[in-house]
Amino acid sequence: MAVEEEGLRVFQSVKIKIGEAKNIPPYPGPNKMRDCYCTVNLDQEEVFRTKTIEKSLCPFYGEDFYCEIPRSFRHLSFYIFDRDVFRRDSSIGKVAVKKEDLQKYHGKDHWFPLQSVCADSEVQGKVHLELRLSEVITDSGVVCHKLATRVLECQDLPIVNGQCDPYAAVSLLGPSRSEAKKTKVKRKTNNPQFDEVFFFEVTKPLSYTKRQFDVEEDDVDKLALKVDLWNASNLKFGDEFLGEVRVQLKVLGQSGVHDAWYFLQPRDNGHKSVKADELGSLRLNIVYTEDHVFPTEHYNPLRDLLLHSAHVEPVSASAAHILGEACREKQEAAVPLVRLFLHYGKIVPFLSAIAHAEINRTQDPNTIFRGNSLTSKCIDETMKLAGMHYLRVTLKPIIDEICADHKPCEIDPVKLKESENLDTNRENLRQYVDRIFNAITSSGVSCPTVMCDIFFSLRESAASRFQVDPDVRYTAVSSFIFLRFFAPAILSPSLFHLRPHHPDPCTSRTLTLISKTIQTLGSLAKSKSANFKESYMAAFYDYFNEQKYADAVKNFLDLISSSARWDQKSIETPIMLKEGFMIKRAQGRNRFGLKNFKKRWFRLTNHEFTYHKTKGEGALCSIPIENILAVERLEEESFKMKNMFQVIQPERALYIQANNCVEARDWIDILTKVSQCNRKRLSTYHPSAYLNGHWLCCKLSADAAPGCTPCTGGLPANIQLDVDGDRETERIYSLYSTYMSKLVKMQEACGSKSVYDGPEQEEYSTFVIDDPQETYKTLRLVISAVQTLEQQHMQYKRDKFRKTKYGSQEHPIGDQSFQCYIRQQSESSTYSI
Repeated sequence: MAVEEEGLRVFQSVKIKIGEAKNIPPYPGPNKMRDCYCTVNLDQEEVFRTKTIEKSLCPFYGEDFYCEIPRSFRHLSFYIFDRDVFRRDSSIGKVAVKKEDLQKYHGKDHWFPLQSVCADSEVQGKVHLELRLSEVITDSGVVCHKLATRVLECQDLPIVNGQCDPYAAVSLLGPSRSEAKKTKVKRKTNNPQFDEVFFFEVTKPLSYTKRQFDVEEDDVDKLALKVDLWNASNLKFGDEFLGEVRVQLKVLGQSGVHDAWYFLQPRDNGHKSVKADELGSLRLNIVYTEDHVFPTEHYNPLRDLLLHSAHVEPVSASAAHILGEACREKQEAAVPLVRLFLHYGKIVPFLSAIAHAEINRTQDPNTIFRGNSLTSKCIDETMKLAGMHYLRVTLKPIIDEICADHKPCEIDPVKLKESENLDTNRENLRQYVDRIFNAITSSGVSCPTVMCDIFFSLRESAASRFQVDPDVRYTAVSSFIFLRFFAPAILSPSLFHLRPHHPDPCTSRTLTLISKTIQTLGSLAKSKSANFKESYMAAFYDYFNEQKYADAVKNFLDLISSSARWDQKSIETPIMLKEGFMIKRAQGRNRFGLKNFKKRWFRLTNHEFTYHKTKGEGALCSIPIENILAVERLEEESFKMKNMFQVIQPERALYIQANNCVEARDWIDILTKVSQCNRKRLSTYHPSAYLNGHWLCCKLSADAAPGCTPCTGGLPANIQLDVDGDRETERIYSLYSTYMSKLVKMQEACGSKSVYDGPEQEEYSTFVIDDPQETYKTLRLVISAVQTLEQQHMQYKRDKFRKTKYGSQEHPIGDQSFQCYIRQQSESSTYSI
């Protein structure tokens, strides 16, 4: 979800690898071990939770999390909790990384020391204050000067124990001042509108004959206004602290008026210092990305260069191939390139061109596509994007069963437990391998068309290059579909969204053994047993040393790479797209029924959207996809509840509350994508609920009144892939800009190759340059397009610096990331263009 900023869209995303924790303090009791899990939070809002690792003081999580960040935030936080089945889970420690510090740790494994968690430091949100110093004449005719403090509103306060009933306490601080006044409590909202004014006496009454009042500077400097935000709690422990703001009265200046937004801060005692590693530490790898995307016409020159890559001769001189040569890791280039080419329907000719070039450079058919080249990384990424639902349909039911059954499958005699039988374990493993093998080899008709088209091209290029090897047409395809698609998905199902978390160690070992066997079955190697270093695996593979397995693999590979399969297929089997618990409001099918809120298990397939009392039970309600007319957010004021959205049907709307802002966005996105082709989709909707006989948004009394707000969403989208072409081009521009020095060096290499025909200079040997003149021409065009975009970004920064006001709603006082930006701009008196 993008934030609009004067014609420019800003996207935020974060990719996190939660590695492990170490040296967690032991539990104070005879059993010193702990059951720990880790959460990821945007400020105080939890958006992800790992599985619980039991009985460990050094828990290994090994989990990945990616999300688009739908709102502004100040801290990315990680909490380690100790699970307690009898009472509330207790926090052990936390890591809080300020937004402006995220780039320091970009893409690097880093051990962060855990800090103590104190209620006084757990703050978020902002408050709008207006201060005015005025002269007042009392009834007795003397003059005094008072400070009028207006508390207007707050935004984004945290939810405490499922509710937020905030109020503000205002006091004037000084050498002898401790006055405190409170606003009214605002119930069930974390965006309270107070709009209350409090008066404080700043100076002693003066003689009425003194016409002008000048507050002594020393006196003003000693005074400060403090605003505390509290959550009114019904618990015996008292109200919960939400944050505070301290404003020195010297900000009033000559005008005597100050109007500004402030970020709430922790209390002075909110940060308890602990010794390094006293609470342990947590290993994280954080990649935070912020994309500033201009309107589409700004990207036309660079985008046209990239999309023309498949038609450049040789393809090594194309803009896309040059990006792969410049990037430090091929994966960096592959991700945005694949998404861009898929979006514009040009992925097959592009991959065919770079694969054909790589095959022609390969000397040995046994090493085809074995390296981490741009070709292999691009095909991997294409399979992940286009084949994700195919993977779920093919593997997920069996993977779920393996994870649920916990059947022993260890076949290494050294690792065998005393209670286990080797023959029984082998039989368990053989049955699992057989079922997964049969599921894969019978799934050819479900393989996505774009993957089949790519495999057809690979097969033809390999067979043409190595005509004496009859099996190369199979191995060229199996090296991707088995070795890089099915086998990794079996090995790590959570990375392919087949499971929510990594499996336990026993199940993980079973999946490792299955993956090894499937990988070998799919490789069609001449000597299968020689592929295994372990003797127990070679012995186990004898079960599958039959011609029927090789024939099944070849038939499957023939089917998914045949030129006769260029027709578009439709998969009739329902595809499970998303599921999870949420809270829904009763739809009111009974006119007089109580419309309360209940927790339900929701399930979305490409056929229907259903909810159930709990997972696995029959559906309480089923909404066919064709009956979804719109999916939109629901304003918080409707029910005083955050993260709500509505699924609009012909007769009524279903109101749903997600668990957090990221989950709400994910559900809205996937429901919108799956229903965007519906013929009767609405063009307008009501952003608020219909309550007490009228719509809260437009006040119309008819429950069937047409919507008052245009629906969001655009043209129909492919359910498998939602790509913003401008955003991907912006990311590619950013990569070119990052590696500009390499582009210049490539230009030098082209010049060297053109005039010098001797041995290649060592500094240029890493580049693939087949045609120096054509490559140089493309480089010149790429650099020109990148420099033009660089100018536009610099102009945007200058304009933003000139227009932005510190203390505004967008940049409250206390916004350290904005302060850093101001410092950078003020230190630079000139801009290079």
